[in-house]
Amino acid sequence: MLVACKADNGVEHRETGEEMINNIISTLSLEEKVGQMTQINSVGPVNDDLRGMLQAGKLGSMLNEVDVKRINEIQRIAVEESPSGIPLLFARDVVHGFKTIFPIPPGLASTFNPELVKECSAAAAAEAWSSGINWNFGPMIDVVRDPRWGRIAESFGEDPYLVSAMGVATVEGFQGDDLAAENTLAASAKHFAGYGAAEGGRDYNTTLIPRRELHNIYLPPFEASVRAGVKTFMPGFNDLDGVPASGNSYLLQDILRGQWGFKGLVVSDWASIYEMINHGFAADSREAALRAFKAGVNIEMASSTYRDNIISLVKAGKIKESEIDRLVKQVLMLKYELGLFDNPYIPEKKQNVFADSATLMLAEKAAMQSVVLLKNNVLPLEKDSEIALTGPLAHQMYEQLGTWNFDGDSSLSVTPLMAMRELAGSDKINFAPGLRNSRSSDSKGFKKALNAAYNSDIIVFCAGEEAIITGEAHSRAYLDLPGAQNELIKELAATGKPIILAVLAGRPLTIGEISEYADAVLYAWHPGTMGGKAIAKIIYGDADPSAKLPVTFPVTEGQIPIYYNHKMTGRPVIEDEWVHINDIPEKAFQTSLGNTSHYIDAGFEPLYPFGFGLSYTTFEYSDLKISSPVISITDTLEICFVLRNTGKRSGTEVAQLYTRDIAASITRPVKELSGFKRVQLEPGESRKVEFLLPAANLGFHGIDLEYRIEEGEFKLWVGGDSNASLSTSFEIKNKL
Repeated sequence: MLVACKADNGVEHRETGEEMINNIISTLSLEEKVGQMTQINSVGPVNDDLRGMLQAGKLGSMLNEVDVKRINEIQRIAVEESPSGIPLLFARDVVHGFKTIFPIPPGLASTFNPELVKECSAAAAAEAWSSGINWNFGPMIDVVRDPRWGRIAESFGEDPYLVSAMGVATVEGFQGDDLAAENTLAASAKHFAGYGAAEGGRDYNTTLIPRRELHNIYLPPFEASVRAGVKTFMPGFNDLDGVPASGNSYLLQDILRGQWGFKGLVVSDWASIYEMINHGFAADSREAALRAFKAGVNIEMASSTYRDNIISLVKAGKIKESEIDRLVKQVLMLKYELGLFDNPYIPEKKQNVFADSATLMLAEKAAMQSVVLLKNNVLPLEKDSEIALTGPLAHQMYEQLGTWNFDGDSSLSVTPLMAMRELAGSDKINFAPGLRNSRSSDSKGFKKALNAAYNSDIIVFCAGEEAIITGEAHSRAYLDLPGAQNELIKELAATGKPIILAVLAGRPLTIGEISEYADAVLYAWHPGTMGGKAIAKIIYGDADPSAKLPVTFPVTEGQIPIYYNHKMTGRPVIEDEWVHINDIPEKAFQTSLGNTSHYIDAGFEPLYPFGFGLSYTTFEYSDLKISSPVISITDTLEICFVLRNTGKRSGTEVAQLYTRDIAASITRPVKELSGFKRVQLEPGESRKVEFLLPAANLGFHGIDLEYRIEEGEFKLWVGGDSNASLSTSFEIKNKL
C-alpha cells in the first residue's frame, strides 16, 4: 500500500511500505508490539478472551484456524475494532497439499522434477488461500540420513543438492511471483538447522553436528531458500551442539541474518521457546524468552513466554524497546508484502475452492512420477489378467494420503482397488485385504486372501505403513513391514502365483528379505489423493515408472546411518576383501581378513542406492565428453554424453551427474550429486544430454568455515543412480 501525502514543499510524496510500517510502529504501545510477536492456536468460535485480545491489539497471528468465515470475522475485529487496525497472519502446515493431497515429500523428491513440485506447491497454496490461510509452515528442508526418524516423511531426502532444488521449487510454488496476489502463501524454511540428524532417529532429540558438516551438508538447502526469497524461517526442536535452535544466536544471527542477509521473520516451533527449560538451557520462562528474543525469534508459537515476560524484561533493562521495534517491523513487513493491509479478507465467491479437475490431474501426474520401480520380472500386466488384490493398503482412502494431511479430503481419494476396477473391470479384480490395517496381526482374513489368490492369475499386494505411524513423534526402531504383512505375503507366495508388491509408506523400509517373494516391487510412498490411479496405470503399463530414490535404503537397521555421499576413510571398502561372518575361519588372525570399513554380517552395500529406480525400458550411457580437461575456478565445465533407449518401450530416465574432489584440505565425500535431468526417449532413440558444472559449485566450507574452491583433480560420473560408472576426470586451477 502506498499513501499519497503532501510534503512541506508541496510536492506529493508516496509513502513506501517501510515508511508506513515505521509510522505504525511509532503509534503502538509496548503491549501491542508484544502482541505482534504472539501466535496462538485456534480456539474455535470467537470467544470473549479472543475478542478481547483482538480488540486490544495483543495478537499478531494464529495457526490452525481453517474456517474462512471465522478467519474473516477475526480479521474484521482486528482491523476495525483494535486501535492499530493491524490484520493477522493465519498459518497452517500445508506440507504436501491441502484438500487435494499430493505425494509426501520423499515421493515428490523421487520425481526429480522441480518444476512439477513447484506446480504442486502452487496448487496447494491456492486451496489453502481459499480457506483463509496466508502463511505456510513449509517446506521442511532438513537433510535426513536416518529412516527411523518419523519426520523423514516430510523431507526431500539425504542429498543437499536435491533437497535444495526441491526446497527452492516449493518456496517458489507457494509464494508465486507476487506475494500480495491471490492464491499465494508466505513460505517458511524449517527446521533450522540440523533437526534431520536427531540422534538415533528419535524425534526432538539432540543433534551433534561438527560445524564443517553443518555448513557443507545441512545448511545448503536453507541458504538456497534465502536466495529464492523465502519469507520466514522456523528453528527446530533440537539442540545443536548443546544450544537449542530457538535460542541459537549462531544460527539465527551470525549465519541467517549476518552471512546470508535474511530480512524476513523467524517463528518458533510449537512451544519450543518454553521447551528450552526442559533442555536445561533456561532456568525459567523469563530466561527462555530473553534467550529466544536475543537470538532473533520474532514470533512465539503456542507458548506464552514472550507475553508473560518481555514487558518486564524491558522495564528491567534487559531488552531495549528499539530491539522490539526491529523484530516487530519484520512481522509487519510480511503482512504488508502479503497485501493484508489492503485486502485482509477472502472474498466470499473465492472461498473454499478445492479439488478442481486440473488439480486432481496434477495430483495424478505427481503420483505417477513418484512411484519407484525397484524390481521387475512381470510388469506391466495385461488388462485381461485376473488379479487377486490384497494387502492392508489396497483400499484405504485415508491412509494413502500419508502424514501431515490435516485438511486432506479422503473422500476424494482413488485407491488401488478403485482404479484397478476402473481400468480392468470389476470382474478381473478379486479383492480380499487379508489384514484390517498395516499393524494388524490378526490372521482371520488370510483365508479369503488365499482363496482370491488361488482363483487369480497374479497377486498384487499393497503393503506398507498407516499414515499415523509416520511423521512427527513417530520414530521406529524396526523398519520391517509392521503387523503380519510378511507372514501373509509368504503364505500367498506358497500358492505359486506371481506377486507384485506395492509399498505405500512414509519412510524407507527394510523390505529386502520379503522382496525375494515378489516378482516385482513398486515403492509408492504415501502417494496422495490420486495414488491409486498412479499405481494402477503403472501396473497395467498405461504409464511408465520413472522415479528415483531420494534416499538410500538400508538392508537392515544396523547399517543406519547409511548414505551414498559418505567419506572415503583411511581404509575404504574393497569388495573382493569383504568376508561374511559365517565364512571367517575359526581362530583366524585378527587383521587377516577384510580390513576395511564394513559390517562382517551386513556388508557395505545398501539394499538400494540413492538415485536408483527402474523403468519398463532400459537405457545406455556412452560417449562422455567434457569441454576441457583443465578449467579455472571461474569457469564452467561443459559435460555431454549420449543417452540411448535400448528397450522396446518409450520411457523417461533421470540422468544424474556426480562429482568427487579427489584430494582437498578437508576430507570430501566419495560422490556428490551435482546435476540431474529427466530425459524422455522413444524406443531406440538416442540423445545428447548436457550438463553445465560451474567450478564455483565444487567448493566447500574448509577448516576456517570459509567457502573455498580449491585447485586439484576431480572425477565425475554420469548414470542412472549413485553407482554410476561412466566417468572421466578434470582439473581445477586458480588461473589457466
